Amino acid sequence: MCILQHLKKPNSALRKVARVRLTNGIEVTAYIPGEGHNLQEHSIVLIRGGRVKDLPGVRYHIIRGTLDTQGVQDRKQGRSKITELRSQSSKLDYR
Repeated sequence: MCILQHLKKPNSALRKVARVRLTNGIEVTAYIPGEGHNLQEHSIVLIRGGRVKDLPGVRYHIIRGTLDTQGVQDRKQGRSKITELRSQSSKLDYR
């Protein structure tokens, strides 16, 4: 279940968080990083630790690109040049 949550005082953006039921039965609130997401009510997600300072009570992050969570669409920033070159060379076959 995805919820929009307001930030603490000096900031005002809407952040996306989800209520996640863990395999041990505990229900926690996890932050969904990046722009946009594809999570729905019964999506299975992988979470990691790491709190969000602006959101009280949010101590976990959802890992993008695993299980039912897709990676960020059309992401250009934050990619290493080596990985970029490798992906281009695999697309272009020089033989």
